[in-house]
Amino acid sequence: MDNARRLKLMLLLGGAGVGMLTAGAVMTVRGVRGKGEIRDELIRQKITFPAQGLPAEYGRYAGRRVENGAHARVFSEMIGGNVRKATEGRTYSEISADLHAVGGQDERLTELRQTAFMGETLRASLMSAYQAWQVTSLAVGLGAVLMGAGAAFVAVGAVLSSAR
Repeated sequence: MDNARRLKLMLLLGGAGVGMLTAGAVMTVRGVRGKGEIRDELIRQKITFPAQGLPAEYGRYAGRRVENGAHARVFSEMIGGNVRKATEGRTYSEISADLHAVGGQDERLTELRQTAFMGETLRASLMSAYQAWQVTSLAVGLGAVLMGAGAAFVAVGAVLSSAR
């Protein structure tokens, strides 16, 4: 390969590598910061698993605070179980339809609808935190991959520049 072609290839690979390193670093930093923001918000909410009375599958969380996406997902599942139990498995929509069918004047159905609404709203908020946590994890992982590929491109460009 002649020197001009090698120089062009080296600059192309080196430039792409530097771009990938930069993009990867930005993704990683933003992902880590995002995780910190999610953690800070969950901690500010002071959500704590009950110390006693949890179903066996949630026992290891007893008394712990919700501080990350995985905890938010588990707490959301726990709320979902409580809502299903309280509503006998009926959804907000089903209860609302029943309430409308009786002219909206049933106090028990009104309270049940409120319970379903509040529970499902809390679940949705916690699931949003879980999903955001997953996205930030993806950003960190992809950022690391980009930095590794970028470093490889820069290294190949450097090898080409020193080849005679």
